[in-house]
Amino acid sequence: MNTQAVADRLVQLCREGKNMEAIEELYADDVVSTEADGAADPVTHGKEAVAKKSSDWLANVQEFHGGGVSDPIVAGDYFSCRMDFDVTFKERERMQMEEICVFRVSGGKITFEQFFYNLPG
Repeated sequence: MNTQAVADRLVQLCREGKNMEAIEELYADDVVSTEADGAADPVTHGKEAVAKKSSDWLANVQEFHGGGVSDPIVAGDYFSCRMDFDVTFKERERMQMEEICVFRVSGGKITFEQFFYNLPG
């Protein structure tokens, strides 16, 4: 798949709530994931570790109230999209967040992702 096809498929799966399937299908085994400055675990290496990070995040959600993913913007091997969510976490209050997500595609797989957002508080 080219960058546009990977971008379109990621957005489709995320909109369907199939984030874990997106990681399994679209991510390279050696993917690198970078969170916003100040995050507890700023860099994660490898598809298995990225899947665990996502699974752990989802396990901490008590209730989803809403969210969305923009259409992707593609330039060469990169694409970006805006994601937002409105959730209540277990043992925390309800939170609304917005982020810009940037991805790099190589060999038809996502090899790098970086998230830009403001940390709560």
